[in-house]
Amino acid sequence: MVKKSLLVLSISVAYFANAQDVSTIRNTVEVYSNSSLNGSSKYNSMAGSMGALGGDVSVLNSNPAGIAVSIASEFSGTLFIESNTNKTSYGGSTLDYKVNKTNLGNTGGIAAFQLDSTSPWKFVNVAVNYSNQSIEDYSETPGNSNIVYDIEDNTGAVIDNLSFAGHAYNRYGNLSKMSVGFGGNYDNRIYVGAGLNFHSAAVDQYDTAAFTDKTNITDVYNKQYTPFSETSNGFSATLGIIGKINHQLRVGASLESPTWWNIERIYSEYANSASGDGTYSESRNLSTPLKATVSAAFVANKNFAINVDYSLGLTKAKYTVEGPAETDLNQLISNNAKNLSEIKVGAEYRISDFRLRGGYAFASNPFNSMQISSVQDNGGAANTTYNNLFGGKRNTIGAGIGYDFKSFYIDAAYQNITSEYSSPFIQGSFAKNTGYFSDQYVINSDSSIVSKVKNKKDNFFITLGWKF
Repeated sequence: MVKKSLLVLSISVAYFANAQDVSTIRNTVEVYSNSSLNGSSKYNSMAGSMGALGGDVSVLNSNPAGIAVSIASEFSGTLFIESNTNKTSYGGSTLDYKVNKTNLGNTGGIAAFQLDSTSPWKFVNVAVNYSNQSIEDYSETPGNSNIVYDIEDNTGAVIDNLSFAGHAYNRYGNLSKMSVGFGGNYDNRIYVGAGLNFHSAAVDQYDTAAFTDKTNITDVYNKQYTPFSETSNGFSATLGIIGKINHQLRVGASLESPTWWNIERIYSEYANSASGDGTYSESRNLSTPLKATVSAAFVANKNFAINVDYSLGLTKAKYTVEGPAETDLNQLISNNAKNLSEIKVGAEYRISDFRLRGGYAFASNPFNSMQISSVQDNGGAANTTYNNLFGGKRNTIGAGIGYDFKSFYIDAAYQNITSEYSSPFIQGSFAKNTGYFSDQYVINSDSSIVSKVKNKKDNFFITLGWKF
């Protein structure tokens, strides 16, 4: 079946239609509501599961009461070696793309202050942790010559035929979080803590499609309002507690407020050659979900400990309404997004000064099943239900080793993170000014092309630490 498109006419300036802006939907979940920030090698090897164990500066990411467990001051830095691979499939073809990044991803320290021996308060500790990781991501969908768009003029006459030659989502950027926390140790039985978190993100996002015309010339089309660049800052606060039930069993709980983001965006808008194109800016505010975490740990002896964390989003992400764009986004999130849910298990075994660690984490699908009109391999369109549209469940496996030299320590970790999701694109309305634009034409389609993306991250971490 042949799809129709339109010759570019004058374009009115308007907000982009977020219900069809897949980049914004995915970035809301992956970037601004991100729950998978990495930390020290110990933290990463245990898949971030140490909410009731504590004793590591990166526990500020889950439960600030964990810093009160430390009885010595320390400082550490962690080198991140990150590898992100996407395998994108459509129409029986698959394209692979890998992004490799190396940077100083985490630094942090704990200052431990021992109090008077007559006080039930044994320690009051202060900690600072800074984590920074790449969010660069590229997925390229193969072309399919069965999908053809007829270009018509104002009289309905066909003036060109465009066959689908491929599509790419391309994102550059970094996400960072600086946490400042304090914790208190009461009688070596109850640990309390609080933290302030300062978030920042820098995102450059592209959404492009390629089409080949009847003269066999291929041109690249940009999704309306892309590329865009965002510079964002956010703030959140965390409270936590850990209690010892007995010498072996510990339980913990924490509550992290929504992250209140301010997002400054610069974007491109396209028109015909007579009217010209333009670059515009806008500002918007986003609050991410309120999150609660409960934890339990079993410390068999000084050589073995295991921890389980369960986190649940108590609310959903929400944009401050400035116009129709935010209303569309909020409606989509309210109707289709799930409450964030993740379970983590981590363990450590000590053999004298040598450490062995491992962990596993599972994060649920961020969205419910959704039905949309999608283009089939033969060029026809049909209503199709997807259970992983925009994002999918995430599995994390961690492993690590370490050695304690008393004053110094060195840790190494490996993480394998996998997810699979359905990636829609192309759908856009000429009437709502949301199509794909070139210098001549705009692609107008009521249906989405949907490819399958298998994402795999293979990350290595090396931490050097000093205790004093």
